[in-house]
Amino acid sequence: MSLQTLDTGFFKLDGGAMFGVVPKPLWQRLNPADEQNRCTWAMRCLLYEAGNRLLVVDTGIGDKQDAKFFGHYDLHRGDGPGDATLLGSIREAGYSEKDVTDVLLTHLHFDHVGGAVKRSNEALLPVFANATYWVHPAHWQWAVNPNPREKASFLRENILPLQESGQLTFLTEKPFPFADIELLYVDGHTEKMALPIFHINGRTVAYMADLIPSSGHIPLPYIMSYDMRPLLTMEEKTQVLQKAAAENWILVFEHDPVVEAATVEMTERGARLKETGKLKELL
Repeated sequence: MSLQTLDTGFFKLDGGAMFGVVPKPLWQRLNPADEQNRCTWAMRCLLYEAGNRLLVVDTGIGDKQDAKFFGHYDLHRGDGPGDATLLGSIREAGYSEKDVTDVLLTHLHFDHVGGAVKRSNEALLPVFANATYWVHPAHWQWAVNPNPREKASFLRENILPLQESGQLTFLTEKPFPFADIELLYVDGHTEKMALPIFHINGRTVAYMADLIPSSGHIPLPYIMSYDMRPLLTMEEKTQVLQKAAAENWILVFEHDPVVEAATVEMTERGARLKETGKLKELL
């Protein structure tokens, strides 16, 4: 078994939206904003190999939208070495897109699912031709029949080709084929977001997706304005952080531009970061 992160580049989102009611002087110390009040965020995915199966968790934003769309988010690849795209990172890890057998989509917002579908001439096709794409059925229904507040996050060109290809499978209809992964479903950010929890090398690694998008979102009040049910997010964060501290989990942050993973501890002020670093260093 092996578990590693996949870098797929960076994008920008409004800092106020990312931190909700928290005042800017508090959040900008860790996430400085540009002249448009946008902060830089990562789109960090996971690659997990177990036996003859290769799993990708989330797929980043992709590249099939037009320049106007990407202009809103200032999509960029960063200054470091390597090809910081989903497929580039998979190849750098020693695999190809043909090797991927499974794709778990935590949820179907465009920055998590966009890389799952590619444009080929006039056709929209799954990027991973040999893979089963897994999503919770209640979240699928939520995404294809979106509420007005969340509608802009669900792009039909990212979603419907997965079903049309026949490669989409709902998590409740067939067993998820990874015995060492638990799936925790949370509903604060969006309906039935699936968080994978890996048991590997005697450690527990939890991928936080948008429940705790960055290390800066560890304090309970730091909740995104994008969340559909913020008070529920607070309850879900509390439960996860208490268990993570008690059992020394490694938390992987999908959107933190600097901190890839961390452990947490409980203090008088609640959960706080304990140890931070690369996933491979903490695991």
